[in-house]
Amino acid sequence: MGPYDHNITIKSWAEGDRPREKLSLQGRRALTDAELIAILIGSGSRNESAVELSKRILHNCQNDLNHLSRLSIQDLSQFKGIGEAKAISIIAALELGRRRKETLQQQYVLVHSSKDVYEAIRSQFADLNHEEFWILLLNRANRITSKHLVSKGGQAGTIADPKIIFYTALQNHAASVILSHNHPSGNLKPSQADIDLTKKLKSAGEMLDVPVLDHIIVTDNGFFSFTDEGLM
Repeated sequence: MGPYDHNITIKSWAEGDRPREKLSLQGRRALTDAELIAILIGSGSRNESAVELSKRILHNCQNDLNHLSRLSIQDLSQFKGIGEAKAISIIAALELGRRRKETLQQQYVLVHSSKDVYEAIRSQFADLNHEEFWILLLNRANRITSKHLVSKGGQAGTIADPKIIFYTALQNHAASVILSHNHPSGNLKPSQADIDLTKKLKSAGEMLDVPVLDHIIVTDNGFFSFTDEGLM
């Protein structure tokens, strides 16, 4: 028996406490995380209710929805009672929640500092186990007008093509550009490759009159700004 097969004993649920009925009668806020997940997966197994299965999944994720949102279809399918279809339902629901949070952010954010940039871009890197490189395009009023994914790779890194970056900037009539990528390892220190690329892109931006204002490295625990650290 593996770690995903451990059964957490909970009391039997009364008819009135079943998730769908509870949501209908008491509203969505009355449900626990496990009950909401149970609605997504629909049914458990002969030996375990959908709520029990959901509690077991959450238990293995330290009851942390952010941890749960990082699991792949393969990860979720390791739980007895979760097949590909149920795994996809969970992943889709969590992704909708992430996107909703993103759309609540004010459009055309005015950038005063590196922290403003971090707050504007951090959701793009949420729950990633691989590295991605994004650019933020700003207008002449220093407001972010759009965000663009320019490359992605594995945990070891990603390669950002200057041609793609400045083609995108010019096509969108950007006045300036901010670079951003994540370090899935959690290490905020820039690599020598990060430093070299930043210098190269800054020089290209000066030549094209589309200045690169900053390069932000993002992790789950914070950010590193090349400008703040005197590296631009």
